[in-house]
Amino acid sequence: MSNRPRLRRFGVMASVALLSACTVGGPDLPASGVATPVKASSAAPAMGAAGGALRQVPELPAPPATAGGTEQPVTVGDTLDISVFQVPDLSRSAQVDSTGRITLPLVGTLSVAGKPLRAVEAEITRAYAANYLQNPQITVSVKDSVSRRVTVDGEVVRSGVYPLPQTASLLDAIALGGGLSKVADENKVYVYRDINGQKLVANYDVGQIRAGQRSDPRLYGGDVVVVFSSGSKVAMQNLKEALGVAVPVARLAIP
Repeated sequence: MSNRPRLRRFGVMASVALLSACTVGGPDLPASGVATPVKASSAAPAMGAAGGALRQVPELPAPPATAGGTEQPVTVGDTLDISVFQVPDLSRSAQVDSTGRITLPLVGTLSVAGKPLRAVEAEITRAYAANYLQNPQITVSVKDSVSRRVTVDGEVVRSGVYPLPQTASLLDAIALGGGLSKVADENKVYVYRDINGQKLVANYDVGQIRAGQRSDPRLYGGDVVVVFSSGSKVAMQNLKEALGVAVPVARLAIP
């Protein structure tokens, strides 16, 4: 049970070692508290190495429907906490069903999947204000989300799949994994993201981020962070192989 995170890291770094002598796919790419891993499920978003070309970008764009990158949209399987001020009988938790809807007293079903949280809050407010409540004050928050998880792999102390706090950054994700290992290269930290089916990867220099020379990028559910070891030679083929190892292992149930 305790060996799984180490096995994952070994798998990623072994693929790097095997490919470190070659630069298949083009020239070298430019270098630029204790959390508990969760049990990953098939409902959690993940990217595979196959089924789409991997493209390197200088900076990762925010996923669609994130209100300009300020929040992650509601997804199927999320559990929302809905609080109606001074009307406790209407306050409750509601899970987004397979059709992307929630069911609430009086107003019935509402479609919420794919919408930012504030948009869901406004829609519920309008529904209650239309016929049932005068000037309702409604607050919506995410109680649990299978989609808001990040995979942290490679040269970190505890690789795994972790719940992603709201507005979490790259440094936050590395902290969830216990920090960089002794052999990690802080110049070779890569973040993978799926944008409309296109798999993107960007290189971040953690040393520059910590020194305030580069902004700390925000992460979103489904992102994959891979830290390479010092002395490793990173090429596009290495990045593809690392993603191929990180994602399938992330689907395993991690105690």
